[in-house]
Amino acid sequence: MKYRLTWVLFIGICLFRPVWADDEFKAVVTADRALIEQVRQGGYVIYMRHGKTDTAQPDQVPIDLNDCTTQRPLSKQGLDELHLIASYFKQLYIPYTPVHSSPLCRAKQTAEIVFGSPVIIEENLQYTAALTTREKQPIIERTRALLSKPVAKGTNRVLVAHGPNLVEMMSYFPPEGSIVFFRPLGAEGFAYLATITPQDWSVLLK
Repeated sequence: MKYRLTWVLFIGICLFRPVWADDEFKAVVTADRALIEQVRQGGYVIYMRHGKTDTAQPDQVPIDLNDCTTQRPLSKQGLDELHLIASYFKQLYIPYTPVHSSPLCRAKQTAEIVFGSPVIIEENLQYTAALTTREKQPIIERTRALLSKPVAKGTNRVLVAHGPNLVEMMSYFPPEGSIVFFRPLGAEGFAYLATITPQDWSVLLK
């Protein structure tokens, strides 16, 4: 019932008023075993924000997508944490295919560590924060499409990208390394269901 209530509320927000950039998404739900059991049946979208990064090495502007040295990298802590998350996620026995990733190195590394290959690189999942409004548009449209397009039963769609991209979608900025679950609704958009932050795994797997 908790997930149903959150879903209906979010759909109401999406359909009856715009989500402004200065709104703060406050209806964050922590995923539990009941939701995981639903996701095991397939038909959902799993959005992961890349792992923890080294903020002492910021992205250069403009970013060179072909040169990882121009991009903010995953930190040693982030890499270690991602390997743990990979082992935790396997314990959930969630089916998925394919994995779509932002072209930035921190997202590609996250996708490969947590979900394995193959990984489909999507230029229009790249980091939006340093882009102009016009440059953001194809990224917003592609992200919305991947969150909304129905997924067949028996599998789930995985996206690995960035926090600001979800801010563009729903004013939600999840912590690095978080996994966010959505129900795709086709032409009606998508419904947020719940999140697993890196701190939530110990409780979820008890």
